[in-house]
Amino acid sequence: MIRFILRRLFYGLLVLWGVVTIIFFLFNVLPGDPARMLLGQRSDVSSVEAITKDLGLDKPLGLQYIKFLNDLSPISFHNFSKDDGYWYFNSSDYGGRVQLIPISDGWIVLKLPYLRRSYQSRRHVSEIIAEAFPKTLLLALTSILIAMILGILLGIPAALTKDSALDRFLLVFSSFGMSIPSFFAAIIMAWLFAFVLADYTGLQMFGSLYTVDNYTGVKYIDLKNLILPAITLGIRPLAIVLSLTRSSLLDVLSQDYIRTAKAKGLSEFRVVIFHGLRNALNPVITAITGWFASLMAGAVFVEYVFDWKGIGVVIVDALEKYDLPVIMGSVLFISVVLILVNILVDIFYAVLDPRIRLS
Repeated sequence: MIRFILRRLFYGLLVLWGVVTIIFFLFNVLPGDPARMLLGQRSDVSSVEAITKDLGLDKPLGLQYIKFLNDLSPISFHNFSKDDGYWYFNSSDYGGRVQLIPISDGWIVLKLPYLRRSYQSRRHVSEIIAEAFPKTLLLALTSILIAMILGILLGIPAALTKDSALDRFLLVFSSFGMSIPSFFAAIIMAWLFAFVLADYTGLQMFGSLYTVDNYTGVKYIDLKNLILPAITLGIRPLAIVLSLTRSSLLDVLSQDYIRTAKAKGLSEFRVVIFHGLRNALNPVITAITGWFASLMAGAVFVEYVFDWKGIGVVIVDALEKYDLPVIMGSVLFISVVLILVNILVDIFYAVLDPRIRLS
């Protein structure tokens, strides 16, 4: 099992290195001058040259790539004496460090990954992501809970009433949910429930996560404004869970031990819930864990439509302003989340089915 986990971690690191490489070279071949973007109308030749040198953009592309990897890696090489050097450890950027091994005129150090600074606000990209990520995480968790609960509750009657009108309706709903794009669904949901029916639903299209009490001044989470984006983001996984629950439960209910349980005189409810559904949920649970990572990435469109201040809005705003460090850092962060969740899902599969470890 340990070899299996180490092998998955190694493959995950390879995938992450590939993502980092693609992102770096993709964004470095795009047109635009970051130095002039930082200076705006105040730009002149000497100022542009100074900013370009400070950002390291005057170096060859290959050296910039090595520096980019060095900044991202928690174990990296830095110099502490030459404050104008390319490998100088600036504590205002990198934070704290643990010096491990001296090499030539520098050190191998242990530090936190450095995602650079925003071109527009000059804030650390890691600070921007840390501020936005909890909102995206809350949205994704709420969406997956809605998808899991409603998908299972709808999948059970669909399996028990196979080929009935209800079953056909739920199959059509499942197919529609799997095929509709998240961006289109977000627009429809926002227009219908937060504009046309706003007087009846009390929902807001551009609701804030926090509400301030007028009397006490206390800021609290207003979950009402979470309903629309969470349901919209959860439509596709809901359709998947419904379909998986139906098909898996139909397969389990045809097994011999189910017929034996019925022959013993157990009630239909007990047979379905305690004997059938319990064994039918294995593929559903594994699918949910995989879909959670996808929701983290798919939240970009939904957050933008509902103005939910998560990573999605951060990425769209950075794209509009051509703020490359924020875009690159956000994409890298989402990639790391996807890779980690996929590794955890693989380990979960291996725990459930030892044949996966052997293969």
